[in-house]
Amino acid sequence: MMDKKEKTPGEKLKEEIGFKFKHIAELKPEDISPSMEFAEGYKRFMNSSKTERECVKVLREMAEKEGYAEFDASNMYKAGDRVYFVNRDKNIFLLTFGKRPVADGIRFNIAHIDSPRLDLKPNPVMENTEIAYFKTHYYGGIRKYQWGTIPLAMHGVVMLKDGSRVDISIGEGDDEPKFMVSDLLPHLSAQQNKRPLNEGLKGEELNIIIGNIPFNEQDLAERYKLTALKILNDRYGMTEKDFVRAEIEMVPAAKATDIGLDRSMVGAYGQDDKVCAYAAAIAAFEIKEPEYTTLTVFTDKEEIGSEGNTGMASKALHHFVEDICDIYGLKTRNVYRRSICISSDVNPAFDPTFADVFEVNNSSYLGHGPVLTKYTGSRGKSGSNDASAETMAKVISCMEKEGVIWQIGELGKVDEGGGGTIALFMGDNDVDTVDLGVPVLAMHSPFEVTSKLDLYHTYKAYCAFYR
Repeated sequence: MMDKKEKTPGEKLKEEIGFKFKHIAELKPEDISPSMEFAEGYKRFMNSSKTERECVKVLREMAEKEGYAEFDASNMYKAGDRVYFVNRDKNIFLLTFGKRPVADGIRFNIAHIDSPRLDLKPNPVMENTEIAYFKTHYYGGIRKYQWGTIPLAMHGVVMLKDGSRVDISIGEGDDEPKFMVSDLLPHLSAQQNKRPLNEGLKGEELNIIIGNIPFNEQDLAERYKLTALKILNDRYGMTEKDFVRAEIEMVPAAKATDIGLDRSMVGAYGQDDKVCAYAAAIAAFEIKEPEYTTLTVFTDKEEIGSEGNTGMASKALHHFVEDICDIYGLKTRNVYRRSICISSDVNPAFDPTFADVFEVNNSSYLGHGPVLTKYTGSRGKSGSNDASAETMAKVISCMEKEGVIWQIGELGKVDEGGGGTIALFMGDNDVDTVDLGVPVLAMHSPFEVTSKLDLYHTYKAYCAFYR
């Protein structure tokens, strides 16, 4: 047997002061099995939470089973008490009071639960040459051509004239009809092929097919549209005018599923950012007696700039924190200054097929754990939070104490584009904030891919942060 070759001085030095992020399966193969098991609950969650309203409903049910009670500003809470607050059925805040007083600060963890989709226009029903359609207005950053010829489902709420609310869901059951946006056959697409990729399907061409049978009355105008309207009226009691009082979203009908022969990944719609939302929720449920008060926030409208009264640009979360501080006679600004926040949002995973838009040394990789993103923004960090060295050190320390495998990453090459998260809004509140979330392949597409190992270690990272 040959003697093991002794390391050279350079090899020893490189081992001592160098660093390289590695795949979790190489570092902790024992985590493969629990990550597979953890993903089963995640897939069930994804199939029942296609929209922000559905996500809030599911999270509220989960929280109540875990002992959370609806927040009451007149109560005096003690360590270990767990409360929730729902804002307009599109946000939910989960709070566990810590062993330390609220005055020592709050551990915020904030994920968004909206995703790119096709919204129905306020007056959406039309027909053209014997086909009935919904007209749509896309929501968030989509690549429009990806939404053609895939099965879609109809989700949303309608407020009827009498004031009652009707929940709509069509297309998720195996025996339910689906919907679709058509596209040209290759034999007739010579002119379309000359369009730039971002105009392969234009916004006004994202018309959703909803019917092709005429109402049985000759010489009546818009007979195909009327048949579709009658079906909705029979099922939900709604009329065409009720669409003005509705929020209806068309989303991919595909179910969350395993990807790969090794089942190492999950494919699903809306993983940006429900993959982080699920990990944050399960971590919040598990840590029942945190050192500091923990506040897990699930917010809306991130994909369109976090505006409105359910987005992070609103005062909804700030007012909730004020209510907590009022209970103990605290100044909110003092609590913010002593707090720290994780913006639980995803980052694009390195895609070898399109490697030219990534900078390999500062990209996140599938299977390397949650990605710590110091800054987002566009080009010169425009619209970024840019976490401090102290904040980075605190979060890294939390993870490494608990054996979490993590990585760093940016949003691709500097001049390729960029994007933002909710981190800057918490920074505006004088809270130290950094992004930490799951790498995603094919982000913002109708069917995104994540690693089960990344999901599991992101959950572990959030647990470490809460502890």
